[in-house]
Amino acid sequence: MSETVAVFAGPPPRIRRVAIDRPWTWLAAGWSDLWSEPALSLCFGSLSVLAGWLAVALLLWGDLPYLVLPLSAGFFFIGPFMAVGLYEISRRIEGGLAIDASAMFGAWRRNPDQIALMGLLLLLLHLAWMRVAQLLFAFFGWQTVPSWDRFMDLAWYSARSLPFLAIGIAIGAVLAAVAFVVGAFSMPYLLDRRQSNLFEAIAASVAAVRLNIRPMLLWAGLIVVLVTMAMVPGLLGLVIVLPVIAHATWHAYRDIVQFGEA
Repeated sequence: MSETVAVFAGPPPRIRRVAIDRPWTWLAAGWSDLWSEPALSLCFGSLSVLAGWLAVALLLWGDLPYLVLPLSAGFFFIGPFMAVGLYEISRRIEGGLAIDASAMFGAWRRNPDQIALMGLLLLLLHLAWMRVAQLLFAFFGWQTVPSWDRFMDLAWYSARSLPFLAIGIAIGAVLAAVAFVVGAFSMPYLLDRRQSNLFEAIAASVAAVRLNIRPMLLWAGLIVVLVTMAMVPGLLGLVIVLPVIAHATWHAYRDIVQFGEA
């Protein structure tokens, strides 16, 4: 028997408790949506990879190799904002509505102000992580910015590498956890409920994670593993992985966040 709990004192949404293995169902639904609209979904994935390549190239050109890894975390922080168009594709597939490029790229128009504010919040969390990375680099005594090959030597083989990586990963994990809790379902919520606001969306997302700790931990772990593996071959795996996760996130939202139900 499903269990629901009221999020707000007034009208819905209501949050449904799901089984710990539900993330696998969400992934399967995301995979199905990908191949229902492969051209648009893979276009999004390809554009994301191109943006990643450009960002890395700019950092290397600017002699800032130590920011490449923190920048890569942007897929975890601002991914929900980037994926608004893919949520719209899944919403339209679910509703049997027409799907085209204008629907995907114009999805933000359904709730522009609030979606932009949520995107700004996630971006600020990512910028905070980038700033922490810079401070850590200075704190561990690297007074000059090394070249890419020297940076890898310092990061992995110097005596300072273990505490540097441990502290960096710990701080990044905390910030990523905050971003995940507030952003897990905020963007799908704002897209789905056109009159909703940022605070309602965050409240629904936090409540959904709180009530479903175990399945959401599994979901977060799957996202980290899949995205990390997809980055290994020069980010190319993200062409498929990002759309699948985005479509799956929509199905997770629809599975957990419900309206007008007892």
